[in-house]
Amino acid sequence: MVRVTRRLALWQADLDGGVCAAPEECVETLQDRAAIPLVLEHREHGVTPARQVFETALRQDVEWQFGDIVWPADLRPGVLVTVSWQSAKDEIVVRTAPLEEPMRVDGVNYYHEYDPRVVTREFDAGRSNRGQVLHAVRKLGRVFTDGSAVLAESGLAAHCGLGRGAKGTFLLRNAVDQLIREGYLTRVPGSVDKAGYPSYPAVEGQKPAEMLFYAPLVEPAPYPGDPDFDEGEGADRRDHWVNGFVRKLPPGAQPSEKQVTLHEKAVESEQVPASPLAPGYTFVKKHHRT
Repeated sequence: MVRVTRRLALWQADLDGGVCAAPEECVETLQDRAAIPLVLEHREHGVTPARQVFETALRQDVEWQFGDIVWPADLRPGVLVTVSWQSAKDEIVVRTAPLEEPMRVDGVNYYHEYDPRVVTREFDAGRSNRGQVLHAVRKLGRVFTDGSAVLAESGLAAHCGLGRGAKGTFLLRNAVDQLIREGYLTRVPGSVDKAGYPSYPAVEGQKPAEMLFYAPLVEPAPYPGDPDFDEGEGADRRDHWVNGFVRKLPPGAQPSEKQVTLHEKAVESEQVPASPLAPGYTFVKKHHRT
């Protein structure tokens, strides 16, 4: 008996298209079958057990995949699923794994284990000027295993669509400055290889380059029913105040004395939990987002 188990991340296209990648080992056996039962075992919002059965079939679009799946509404891009198949059985089993506690990644609630790299690539930052800059860094930059990303600032203008000339330069500079002020981006010294591929920290022998470094804001998220629960999380809300928060710094960086002092004042006023800044983290003060 052949038993195959594969773990993979769902992309937005998978969720929108109702598809799931198929393990290669099952293709030869199942590709000619008109109907294949696919069992989805899932916990809604990481709590309530649910089991659904879909009648699917194999299709090929770059890779083999199962179709006709209705993914639960609480799944987000980057969520990991385990796909299992046994040759002695006619069904495919797909399982999600709940997090011990839900997490909010840049305003989007996650209740199931996820791949931070896919979350970074798939996030919709909106069409504002700042959103286009953040999209470029997250979509085109080098993404690390924790979801952080770097992109050479010199190549940013070509990917943001903010126009050319003095006006485009002005809009780009303002958008970058806003993202740095909001704590989404940090300027760091890095390097690029001959093909322009970015590295941070800088690699000896490569061309030095100023980088924009992004690190996801990961914080505890509420369960449904909690007063702080928001079904519309992740939206690009404009013209509102953002409370002060703690955010990860690039590797090797430390907060300035000013940020430490601001954090201490925020603790005294009970704006943030009463604990010192952990090494490698900084404090972003309350600010107005437009």
